[in-house]
Amino acid sequence: MQVSVETKSALERQMTITIPADRIDNDVVKQVQQAARNVRIDGFRPGKVPLKVVQKRYGAGIRQDVVGEALQQSFYEAVQQEKLIPAGGPSIEMKTDEAGKDVEFVATFEVYPEISLADFSEVEISKETAAIEDADVDTMVESLRKQQTEWTESAEAAKDGDKVVLDFEGFIDGEAFEGGKGEGVDLVLGSNSMIPGFEEAVLGKKAGEAFDIEVTFPEDYQAENLKGKAAVFKATATAVNNPALPELNEAFFLKFGMESADLEGFKADVQKNMSREMDQALKGKLKDQVFAKLIELNAIEVPTALVDSEIDNLRKQAVQQYGGEGANLDFNMLPKEMFTDQAKRRVSVGLLVQEIIKVNEINAEDDRVRSTIEEMAQTYQDPQEVIDYYYGNEEMLSQVKSLVIEDQVIDHLLGSAKVSETAVSYEDAIKPAAQPQAEEAAEEA
Repeated sequence: MQVSVETKSALERQMTITIPADRIDNDVVKQVQQAARNVRIDGFRPGKVPLKVVQKRYGAGIRQDVVGEALQQSFYEAVQQEKLIPAGGPSIEMKTDEAGKDVEFVATFEVYPEISLADFSEVEISKETAAIEDADVDTMVESLRKQQTEWTESAEAAKDGDKVVLDFEGFIDGEAFEGGKGEGVDLVLGSNSMIPGFEEAVLGKKAGEAFDIEVTFPEDYQAENLKGKAAVFKATATAVNNPALPELNEAFFLKFGMESADLEGFKADVQKNMSREMDQALKGKLKDQVFAKLIELNAIEVPTALVDSEIDNLRKQAVQQYGGEGANLDFNMLPKEMFTDQAKRRVSVGLLVQEIIKVNEINAEDDRVRSTIEEMAQTYQDPQEVIDYYYGNEEMLSQVKSLVIEDQVIDHLLGSAKVSETAVSYEDAIKPAAQPQAEEAAEEA
């Protein structure tokens, strides 16, 4: 087998491979002989079909299969011989494929980039820290109460905080417009869920009252045909409901799966959940910041095949998130361009993280794996059952190990960076980062 390699770009390689004719022809003869022992052809006894008959009827197909297998095997042998690591399957162009002649083909493919990690010691990282105050817990408890609001119909005029049930239809220049009609729409006054001026017009209305709502769509409204347009909604308040917050008692606590029988115990459980959420949010933002700096410091070219694969993963995730598991949606309907930048960031981070793991010989620490599983298990009714499940399932345990290794990579980078701490409120701590940061692909690590 003869092999020559041409570098077409930083990552693209073009490999010309020649397979000796006798290798193909010998395999074809063996396959024809094997077929002659098994095929059934009218007029011949089983196993007695002449080779010439088999060759004539099945020879072309047998040769095609032999050449296909030889291409795969020779490509595998060639990349090993040339010490190349393909980042995806090759595209094949046949040059010569005739009986009695050497088979020649050209395989074009991408390789993984060579990575030389830059020094991380001059990178500045701002690490947010936060503490949960009593007022934060009180605010959360009040929010949980509002989630369980009970509504009572009222004959009084609608006021701030009331829920008004509306039928309406919108008109622009006297013509009804698409998407401007609603029936039985719940509107909580003060929620600011409608365009400016809409809620204000509903204030003071009673059940059964018909009225007009005159508004102007904002210039940045999502529907292009409605931006800046003046509209009139002909509306009817079919019902007005007053809110009634539930009492903070044992029945209320049980609705949230809390075992606490008193308010103080409930607040302690709430604070524990808030702390878990806050720690995860702070950890996520710190990780995003570190990975963004890592990409900024190590600009690498990423293989198209890996990016395309990651785009497909992101499209599938989007379909599952917005359409549901059982939705009859084809992820290919979503434009690839929507996910290209995100996919490139994920692939870049994945490759850089792999390099850090390799260079620093990072392996998952057993103690951290166990503590991670134990922390995850605390959200379940029987934590020990969850712990046993993870340690009894190699695939699930492997996923946790990947997460732990990723955390160890973050710790390694932070250990050499210039890290400063910034105290923030609980509310700011759980907010997503203001700027889009690089995203990791745990499965790439």
